[in-house]
Amino acid sequence: MNYPAVAAIFRFEMARTFRTIMQSVISPVISTSLYFVVFGAAIGSRITEIDGVSYGAFIVPGLIMLSLLTQSLTNASFGIYFPKFTGTIYEILSAPISGMEIVLGYVGAAATKSVMLGLIILATATLFVDMRIEHPVWMIVFLLLTAITFALFGFIIGIWADGFEKLQVVPLLIVTPLAFLGGSFYSIRMLPEFWQNVSLLNPVVYLISGFRWAFYGTSDVSIGISLAMTLAFMVASLLVIAWIFRTGWRLKS
Repeated sequence: MNYPAVAAIFRFEMARTFRTIMQSVISPVISTSLYFVVFGAAIGSRITEIDGVSYGAFIVPGLIMLSLLTQSLTNASFGIYFPKFTGTIYEILSAPISGMEIVLGYVGAAATKSVMLGLIILATATLFVDMRIEHPVWMIVFLLLTAITFALFGFIIGIWADGFEKLQVVPLLIVTPLAFLGGSFYSIRMLPEFWQNVSLLNPVVYLISGFRWAFYGTSDVSIGISLAMTLAFMVASLLVIAWIFRTGWRLKS
C-alpha cells in the first residue's frame, strides 16, 4: 500500500473542501435547516407523529440521508472528474499507485466530508426538535456505509461524465427524487399497498429505513434487508470500478 500517495490525494481533496466551505458545508446545513422549519411547521401541524415519533423528529434521519447521498456522490464525482478535465489524471495513472489506492484517496475524502456534514446536520437538528438515538453504533455504521457506497457511485459518475453538465444529471434528476420518494418525509406504510410495493423498488428506501431504525427502532423494512441492500450496492460499485481500471474505460481515452 502506497500510503503517502493515498494521503496526498486525501489531503488535497480535504483542502478543497475548506477552500470552498461556504458551498461545501454552510450551504447544505442552511438548506437542511429550512427543511426543518418548513416541513416541521407546515406538515408537523397536521401530522403530529408517525410510529410514536413526533413528525419533526421523524424526518431527521431522512434529511441527514438526503444530504449524505447528494454530497457523497457530488464530492466524489467532481473529485475524479476535475483531474480528467485538466489532464492531470494521466500523471496520477502513471504514478506508482494502484487503481484501488486512487479510489481509496478520492472516495475516502468524499466519504469523510459527507460524514462530517451529516454529523453537523445531526447536531443542528437538536436545535429544532427533541430526538433520540436508540442504536448509536448502528447509526454510525449506516452513516459510514452510505457515505462510502455513494462516494463509490459518485466516482463512477465522475469517470463516466464528459462534461460538467453530466455531473449534475444523476444527483439532480435521479438521486434527489429517489431520496424524496424513499421515505425521507413519510413512512411508506402510509401509502396504498400498490405504491408500497412500488416504493420497495427504490434502493434509497432501504438506506433511509435502516438509518431511521438506528434512531427510533422503527423502520419500513427489516434492518437485515436494509443492511444487505446497502452492502450489495457497495459491492456492485466496487466491481464496476475494478472493471474500469482493468479496461481503462473513460480513463485512457
